[in-house]
This record gives sequence, structure tokens and C-alpha cells, in this order.
Amino acid sequence: MDAGLARRLAAEALGTGLLIIFGPGSVVAALAVGDGSLDFAGLGMIALSFGLVVAIVIYAFGTTSGAHINPAVTVALAATRRFPWREVGPYVLAQLVGSALGGLLIVAAYGVVSVDVSNVGSVSFGEGVGYGRAILVEALATFLLMLTIMAMAVDKRAPAGWAGLMIGLSVTCLVLVFAPQTGAAVNPARAFGPFAASALVGGDVPWSQIWAYVIGSVVGALLAAVVYDLLARPRAAEAEEPAAAAVEPPQGAQGDVVGRRVGEGERGSGRTGAAGTAGDIAAPRTPPGGDTPADRRG
Repeated sequence: MDAGLARRLAAEALGTGLLIIFGPGSVVAALAVGDGSLDFAGLGMIALSFGLVVAIVIYAFGTTSGAHINPAVTVALAATRRFPWREVGPYVLAQLVGSALGGLLIVAAYGVVSVDVSNVGSVSFGEGVGYGRAILVEALATFLLMLTIMAMAVDKRAPAGWAGLMIGLSVTCLVLVFAPQTGAAVNPARAFGPFAASALVGGDVPWSQIWAYVIGSVVGALLAAVVYDLLARPRAAEAEEPAAAAVEPPQGAQGDVVGRRVGEGERGSGRTGAAGTAGDIAAPRTPPGGDTPADRRG
């Protein structure tokens, strides 16, 4: 493993761990404050916490590892030839390890109550939600997340500096809408970390539901990446940039001033000079007697 990859994997593990601590951790906190109950205002605080930590991690590690912190995002980027397949396995492993460690840190902070009340902030199917609906809900929610990632972080036409905030807000939005149905994991690592931490300390974990979160999030991310490529065509814009740079001359201070001073012998030769900075720069004619206009003014 090269040093560059090791550093990126460490960033992915740390970023995913932070996501678990301040995402599912906010679920544990809200239930602790609400004596085990959660209303829509509490859900709003949870959604805000998720969005903020996602934004912070993107700004912190986006330039290091890309801040995927989500196996579904990593797979979608690889499937659209924006990430090497050979690094998908190491990235996903780092994300899963980071999520499990983040879950264990929640247990360390809150004790076994975090397991008894919510399985360390785990996701689970809502009342009346079956496997098929859970996959659909996770796919819809992940579609919004991945569409925002494509528009704000992948597309080179996106305004600079907004990616973290807008991606974080997309997470806030999808949690508000879909958390009552499935918990809105939109991320296999987000589902796995609390499950693993809870299971390690004796929690009753619904492992049978994990594949709904894996399938739904991967399908939603793949669809969003493909749809964005087809409709927004970011690759066409990328291809036009070098072509335009090769054809158009540099402007302003970036361009070269092309010209030369015309000697006395070349004047009157009948040659027509080019205009602007592409033409010859004529030397001032010296009047009879050798005085220049400046000499006469003196």
C-alpha cells in the first residue's frame, strides 16, 4: 500500500467515524432528552446534525480522499469511471471500520443506554414498511444525495466552495422526509456501524434488514450518477475546456504582446502594418534638426 492511499484510507475511516458519532449519536442524544420518545422537532435536530457533520467532513477531507464516507458513493463513482475499481475495496473497508469504531465511541460516551434505547442510533424499518418499500425509500433518498454530489462536487461547472454545504443540506432534507420510514441511512456504512457496535455489546440487532440498506443505497446512487451524466452532460463540458483553450488566444495580461519596433529604413516601403498588438510598433519620426517633440517642449 502506497503512502498516498494509506493517508486517504485514514481520512475515509476518520470521516465515516465522525459521521456516525454526530449522526446516529444525535439520535441517541434526542432519545435521551426525550425520555425515549421522538417528535418531529427532535427529528429536525437529528437531520440538522447529520447535515452539519457531512458538510464538515467534506470540507475537512474532500481534498484528501474525496470524502466519500459512503460505500454507495464510492461504487457509483467507480461505475461512472471517476474512481479506480482497484481502490473500491480498500475504501469500503476503511468506511466500515470507521463506522464501527464511531459506534463503539457512542457506546463509550452514553453507556449501555445507547444500546437499550436505540441500538446506538441504528436504522430500522418503520411500522408497516416491508423489504420492498424499504429498498425503494433508500433508493429515493440516496438518489437525492448522489445527484447533489454529482452537481456540486463532481461537475467542474459547479460554483466553488458550495459542495460541502449543499451536500450536507441534501442529507438534512432526506432525513426529514424518509427517516420515519427506514431511518434514511442512504449509506451502508451508516447502517453497519451502529449495528456492529450494538451487537458487540449484546444488543438485539435486526441484521436481516441490512441488505435493504445496501441494495437501496447502491441502486439509488448508481441511478443518480447515470441520470446526471445523461441529462447534465458534465463530461461534454470537460471535453470542451481544453479544446477552447487550444483555439482561443489568451486574453488580457495572460497574452503575449506581439510586435517590434520599425526602423527608419522600413518606413515608406508601402507595406501595410497590422493593427493592434499584432502589428509593428512604429518609432516616432525625428523632425529635421534632430529635435524630438519632447526637446521642443523643453
